[in-house]
Amino acid sequence: MLIAQISDTHILARSSEQAASASRAEALRRCIADINRQGVDVVVHTGDTVHNGTADEYAYLREILADLDAPLFLIPGNRDRRDALRDALDHLSYLPRNGDHLHYVIEDYPVRLVAMDSVAEGERKGAFCARRLAWLEETLALAPDRPTILFIHHPPFDIARRFVGGYRHPREAEDLAAVVNRHPQVGQLLCGHVHFLHREPWGGTTAATMPSVAVDLRKEVDAAIEAAPLYLLHVASTDGGLVSHTRIVTP
Repeated sequence: MLIAQISDTHILARSSEQAASASRAEALRRCIADINRQGVDVVVHTGDTVHNGTADEYAYLREILADLDAPLFLIPGNRDRRDALRDALDHLSYLPRNGDHLHYVIEDYPVRLVAMDSVAEGERKGAFCARRLAWLEETLALAPDRPTILFIHHPPFDIARRFVGGYRHPREAEDLAAVVNRHPQVGQLLCGHVHFLHREPWGGTTAATMPSVAVDLRKEVDAAIEAAPLYLLHVASTDGGLVSHTRIVTP
């Protein structure tokens, strides 16, 4: 199974006077065109789809994403607003139409996709409260033998000197790792938020972050490719293994 991951697109409204509006839209369009050429099975977006959570930003995002050939599965980031996202992307039938969180599960592929909402309204930091953890525990327990990929916007761990304390409570992050550790079918955790590439062992599996698609917001990218959009390609095997590649979109 071939999965493309995009993240932190931070789309601005088409009418925005910020210079980044055009460049972010163009970076996403170029990634989409390249993803379409790879014949991927699905695309996952790990949050911060737009920058301010406004209706006109979501309308522009929907227009750009319409060019994707493969099904798109997204999870909100701290820049997203759940109600505006639901309203603008109402064609995404898997998104819960009500409730406090946009959790869901996709069962239609050889690898099970589990999306957990880590957004707390008015906060930049990730939240992994008892209600969310109970949902995840129950969800993973329903299919212990199915290879699973979990995706969450906020990384629930520190990245030395570069990302520390990015979650609301350290105990919540520890409890999340404990939940995942009890379910060895989880082959990978995919995250966004930090705008740079990182991988590490976590919760009995491997966790990874990726650079932002928004080129102007990326961190720690080699100068030779700093102007090129990029995304990740994950090759998922039916035994739960995942091999990841960085796909740099050159002209």
